[in-house]
Order: sequence, then C-alpha cells, then structure tokens
Amino acid sequence: MSIVIEREIQSAEGWVEMKTAAVGLLILCGALGHRQDPATTNPTKQQTSTAAQEVQTENDVTSARKSAVSIVIKIQRADYQGDRAALNKLYEELVPFVDQPEVASRVRYWRGFAKWRRAINGFNETPTPPDLAEDLTDGESEFDAAIQRDPSFVDAKVGAVSCILMRQFAEGIFSKIKDFEKMKEIMAPASQLLREARAAAPENPRLLWVVGPNEWSTPPANIGQAKAMETYERGLEAARAQKSDTRDPLEPSWGEPELLMSLAWSNLNRATPDLNAAENYAKAALQIVPYWHYLRDILMQQIRDAKNKAH
Repeated sequence: MSIVIEREIQSAEGWVEMKTAAVGLLILCGALGHRQDPATTNPTKQQTSTAAQEVQTENDVTSARKSAVSIVIKIQRADYQGDRAALNKLYEELVPFVDQPEVASRVRYWRGFAKWRRAINGFNETPTPPDLAEDLTDGESEFDAAIQRDPSFVDAKVGAVSCILMRQFAEGIFSKIKDFEKMKEIMAPASQLLREARAAAPENPRLLWVVGPNEWSTPPANIGQAKAMETYERGLEAARAQKSDTRDPLEPSWGEPELLMSLAWSNLNRATPDLNAAENYAKAALQIVPYWHYLRDILMQQIRDAKNKAH
C-alpha cells in the first residue's frame, strides 16, 4: 500500500515540476523572444506576478496533499494497531488541511475515519471506554462535512451511516425505544444516506462491509447469516477489483482485509461454524495487514480456542 502511495506522491510532484517548468519557459520566451516590439512581447509585472502566484499556489496544493497523504497512511496503520491515542492525535494533525479546497472533502473523510475507527477499536477494549458515543458523533460530523463539500461522495455517506447506527447502539437507543414510528423517525437520516449510497454505488466494497452486519442479524438466522456472508464475498471481489483502479491515495480504497476479517468472524460465529474457513480467511487478512491487533490478538485466538474445544 505504501509503495503505491509513494508513487502517487512522486507522480504529483512530477506534474508540478513539469507545470512549473512550462510556466517558467513561457515567461522566458516572452522576455527573450523576437524583441521586435518590447511593448507587446515583454510580460508586464502583473503578468509575471500572476504566473508566479499560480506556480506558488500549485506548489502549496501539492505540499498540502503530500502532507495529508502522509497523515492518512498513519491513520490507517493506527487503526489496525488499535492505537486510539494515535488516532486522536492524527485527527488533530489534519486540521490545517480542512479548508484546502482541492482536498477538503477527503481530509474531512479521513478525520471522520479516524474517529469512527477509534470507536470501533474501543468496542474491543475491556472495560469499554466511556467516550465511544463522543467519537462517533465527531466522526458523523466530519463525514457530514465531507458530504457538504462533495454531495456525490459515497464513502462519506457509508461512514456516516455506520457512525449513526453505532452511536445509537452505544447510547442504548435500540433497547430504550420500543415504538416503531419513533424508531423509524430516529433512523431516518441513516436510512436516507444508505439509500443514496446504494443507488449511487451498490457494489462499493465499504458499503457492503457496513451493510453485512445488519443482514447478519436479520431473522431467521440461517438466512440472514448466509445473506451477510454473500454480501461480504461480493464486497471482497469488488475490493480486489478496485485496488488496481484507485490512483489517488486520498480516495478510500480500503476494504479487502476488513471483508476477509468479517468472513473469518462469520464462519466462526455462524449457526454451523466452519473453523477451517474462519482460520483461512483470518490468515489471508493477516497476510495483508500482519500488525492488525484485533485480528491477530483477539479473533485468531478465538478461532484457536474454538478449534481446541472442538477436539
């Protein structure tokens, strides 16, 4: 993953160097050209200043993008490592780029991602941290800001849906409210975002990863579980296909290891467990992300324990 990102950074820098050289050459040609009519061929101070400002602006954008990409790489690693403190720190480090027009929507997305994953990691801790709902509220806010800047940004809608549902779970909404119409009203924002995401990109692997757990818990168990696993398989196929298509490192392209993890968990917890399949999926995910704390230290141990118990 890092090699691809580094290549993208180098490619972006190369583009700026080419554009800078082109602008410089235009200025040079204007100054040293035919010299038949200095009044018409020489650039004015304003023209020279404008060209220089364009070069400086382009360099600033590239510098901001490069810095943001570097932080995003760290966010993804901190997520897999279960480092909630680092996720908070990196969330703050993206602040200088939130109003940079060229990258603002994606920077907002990754700030939301940091808070979203901080909460998910928190759910795996004992005792459960008290700030999960706060993290999810912050994540939802950042995803919403990304959507405001890019209304077609499906991945931001996917993140927002997950944050809303997980926050409601953390706050005990599902256990407190029994009235169907009231629950429908509370769920309306997430439902609308989910409809929009499905309409725009039904095979988005991150959408399928978020949808899977809802299908899993839909009765009857044997049908809901089978449907969820089919969804994860579709997502896995889409994630692998997308990997070669995504060129911008600020565009979300994660999903393959997460879907493998979900298939491992599902095979472990299904009505008729398939422990060998669970282990194979988990190992496949660890080949991609060998430092994934939850998968390596928690889920793999659960699978080993189940296999030992079966014997």
